[in-house]
Amino acid sequence: MSKTSSHALRAAVMSTLLPLAACSGADDATTSDPEPTSAPEAAQTGTSTIAHGRGDRRTESSGRTWQAEADDLLDFYDPAYRALYTESARAAWLSSTDVSPEHTGGRTAADQSFASFTGSVEVIRRARLLMEHEDELDPLTVRQLRAMLVQAAQAPQTNPDLARRRVAAEAAQSARLDGFQFCLERRPDQSCARPVITNDLDRILGESTNLDERQRAWEASKEVGTTLRDGLIELRDLRNGVAREMGYHDYFELMVSNYGMTVDEMMELLERLVDEVRPLYTQLHCWARHRYAERYHAPQVPSNLPAHWIGNRWGQSWPGLVEGVDMDALAASREPQWLVEQAERFYVSMGFAELPDTFWTASDLYPVPAGQTRSKNAHASAWHVDLESDVRSLMSVESNWEWFTTTHHELGHIYYYMSYSQPEVPFLLREGANRSYHEGMGDLIALAASQEPYLREIEVLPEGQEVDETAWLLDSALTGPITFLPWSAGVMSHFERDLYAGELPPDQLNARWWEHVARFQGMGPPSVRPTDGCDACTKTHINDDPAGYYDYALANVLVYQLHDHICREILHQDPHACNYYGHREVGDFLRAIMSPGASRDWREVLREHTGRDLTAEPMLEYYRPLLAHLEEQNRGRGCEAPPAAATAAPPAEATPTE
Repeated sequence: MSKTSSHALRAAVMSTLLPLAACSGADDATTSDPEPTSAPEAAQTGTSTIAHGRGDRRTESSGRTWQAEADDLLDFYDPAYRALYTESARAAWLSSTDVSPEHTGGRTAADQSFASFTGSVEVIRRARLLMEHEDELDPLTVRQLRAMLVQAAQAPQTNPDLARRRVAAEAAQSARLDGFQFCLERRPDQSCARPVITNDLDRILGESTNLDERQRAWEASKEVGTTLRDGLIELRDLRNGVAREMGYHDYFELMVSNYGMTVDEMMELLERLVDEVRPLYTQLHCWARHRYAERYHAPQVPSNLPAHWIGNRWGQSWPGLVEGVDMDALAASREPQWLVEQAERFYVSMGFAELPDTFWTASDLYPVPAGQTRSKNAHASAWHVDLESDVRSLMSVESNWEWFTTTHHELGHIYYYMSYSQPEVPFLLREGANRSYHEGMGDLIALAASQEPYLREIEVLPEGQEVDETAWLLDSALTGPITFLPWSAGVMSHFERDLYAGELPPDQLNARWWEHVARFQGMGPPSVRPTDGCDACTKTHINDDPAGYYDYALANVLVYQLHDHICREILHQDPHACNYYGHREVGDFLRAIMSPGASRDWREVLREHTGRDLTAEPMLEYYRPLLAHLEEQNRGRGCEAPPAAATAAPPAEATPTE
């Protein structure tokens, strides 16, 4: 973004704030935000036409209703919000698909302009004032005002310097991560002799049986943490600062408020989810330790899983352990483009529209071609650029099983965007019913895409190739929610709670991280981790999508509740062999959940369509046949039942209990 564009954006912000101030009756509107004024002071000084006494449905000086005042605010807010959001998203897209100082600067300028508007003192003051009279406003208006205040909390202009520094720091941190050159081998002078991308490291961890090579790849994946550590500490302080500007104790508390829960309530829920899967996870962990030890010819079975033994950089998934279930082989013969197109066909078969042409022309779907010098963010993501029809995806699709399911998942986000992009849903509410709903929809389709009947119908699973249902379910548990919940509800959520609420000092980041990894995952690092590093920072969400990783944990629970309902109540099929493909009634069910966006309470939507509140029971029922199988496999191995999740983390050499 050029300086001219940046100035134009700032002018647009100011031109929008001027009528906002004028509409509120300010005597002397200026281009700077006014100091916050308390309700009694405003009433005495005449700085607002809105009366401040609860109970009078009309404003004192104009005789207008509170609903009319709210409508005026939204009429001014919505067009500017959408325009500035779009510019910010376009700049972020460019900085993620072609990392450079210029594009990082453009993103920073666009984000600051967006933040100047959404976090303006006048917006905050008027929204808070109207919320004092929420019983006199219609429910949709109240939801929009709440969303407005949550948006303002990301960069409140009650402290504009703090907000600007946060925006700049986030753009800089993203550039450090996106532009980092991973290196598998270094020369004596520490220059890189073998540069690699994360796909190369993942390939080694997914395929190599050489433990030395695996350890080098794993350690190479963590080198970026040293580069990111100080930036994360700076971001933590800035994020906590903006949260406190809006009356929250810390940024983690602000993010949890999206669910209408306190931090204690959220952590109790997460602990309960981990406890519910603990018996199965313990058996799975014991089985996996012995299987890995056989694979790598280890002289003894370790008590904690060495992190570099696992085919995922964070141990959130344990692929490739089940014999006879070579999932990568199923996708290896397909071109990357076919994977994306088949994911689209899945949704179209259920009655959804084809993706717009602009999706294919604007998206960045495949690895950067050889010979190009640009760097791009390696993390798959979906983008709703203009809150309307401009939908895109950023991926690096290759011909393997992970990308087969990921393409189905990412298009779940895209079709969610398309479902609620309709006039009945205001721009402020064009998002999931809560944050976990978006991930839940993507994961639901990834689960559906893994079902045997679908794979046979699209000829990914060859005719005549028999499926061992126990092995299939075991592989699903190893690469799905049973290994993921201790990571997401346990490690990530507890670390970020400690980071923000506990304000961890920088030299304790790695120690606390590995305490949680040992406690929840029963894993340990292959080498001593440096105090100046930050292994947590290697997960992009820690930097770019902070304090909300529990969204993914709750999404997993939602997935199995929806899947169970679809299979049993709509299709009347076994949830273990359930085919959505070609069933428009499934599309109708999903669209009914997605189309309201955030215009309705997520609990009401779930109860209305499944008949019950959020529960892990369907997920546990789905994997119940596996528990007896693992107990038989582990007979005599000493896989004792673990203590409660709240116990202290075991030492590195202790027998894992989680």
